[in-house]
Amino acid sequence: MNKLHVLVIDDEPGMRMGVERTLDGQKLEFWETDILNVSVETAGTGAEGVEKILNGKIDILFLDYKLPDMNGIEIIEKLGERAKDLIIIMITAYASIEVAIEATRKGAYDFLPKPFTPNELRTVTRKAAERILLARKNLQLAQEKKQVRFEFIRVLGHELKAPLGAVEGYLDLMKTRTLGDNLDSYAQFIERSSLRLQQMRKLIVDLLDMTKIESGKKDRKLSPLNLRNAAENAIELATPAANARNISISLESPAEITLMADAGELDMILNNLISNAVKYNRDAGQVFVRLQQSADQKIIIQVADTGIGMSAEEQQKLFKEFSRIKNAKTVNILGSGLGLSILKRLTEMYNGEISVKSEPDQGTTFTLEIPPAQQVEATA
Repeated sequence: MNKLHVLVIDDEPGMRMGVERTLDGQKLEFWETDILNVSVETAGTGAEGVEKILNGKIDILFLDYKLPDMNGIEIIEKLGERAKDLIIIMITAYASIEVAIEATRKGAYDFLPKPFTPNELRTVTRKAAERILLARKNLQLAQEKKQVRFEFIRVLGHELKAPLGAVEGYLDLMKTRTLGDNLDSYAQFIERSSLRLQQMRKLIVDLLDMTKIESGKKDRKLSPLNLRNAAENAIELATPAANARNISISLESPAEITLMADAGELDMILNNLISNAVKYNRDAGQVFVRLQQSADQKIIIQVADTGIGMSAEEQQKLFKEFSRIKNAKTVNILGSGLGLSILKRLTEMYNGEISVKSEPDQGTTFTLEIPPAQQVEATA
């Protein structure tokens, strides 16, 4: 439970006691989820109040304008920068427009003229507390964003450091003529460097795609597309890599199945699913691509493979940024760790859902479902 610390500076004992009795121990509820537990301290002079503020944790200050040793404006001035962290509410029987304007200029948030009722006191306190709670939430959100940004940069640095280090190492070996002067001797180094550069290029492209999606600045041109044609194109792109490992790819689909979509987004979805099914498959394995429209008009895209599969624990991490399954079976498989995260976000843009079923050494099946209502909404 969050704490809300209130201080009352007033030279009238009855006033201090009344505020304390009304507010101390109160629980203020906001939005049915947030509760602030109010605690009240008091001070009879300006000097005592200033000391408590500077040496304690005060959120709301009820400040009498006329005090034996100084007035409310002088107290605000003495607090200096600390006053900016407080919600200051002036309380006085000698209120005037001039005093209110001056107090507001100095940083006062509200004005409560004496005499006031307990309900008036509770109302102004709740109003101030809501502002404090919103400020705390904004601060928390800013800190979370900062942490996410830091983690993103940290992981990105790690993902780029490894291939850069490898390429640098191969270039040093070539520079020092480790294997002699015959260029053919370095063919393996060149091939490995090329693969590492491809890995970095894919990471950069995936990052740019994700940035466009996250920022909402990705250009979208929605039109009726034949999903079967898009799947055939994705299969054609994946076929060379599949043939190199004797992996077959089959397509089960109606002659025409129409989806209102952006062509680039649809290609990204299908290319990601099918290329992963090839990449994480076993040699001489199979990939099954199935497209269908259910009785309730849902469009279903399913891609299954006979590959290395995943454990339940590994599946929990699948759709997070830079999340890659790392084990002995995947050590030589290159990837950015962003593909499935992008896939999930693209699916959400169509109000769709994506699910995965997998067993180690038995294969993996991804199923993507897009509701028919979204096809209409997407045209807006």
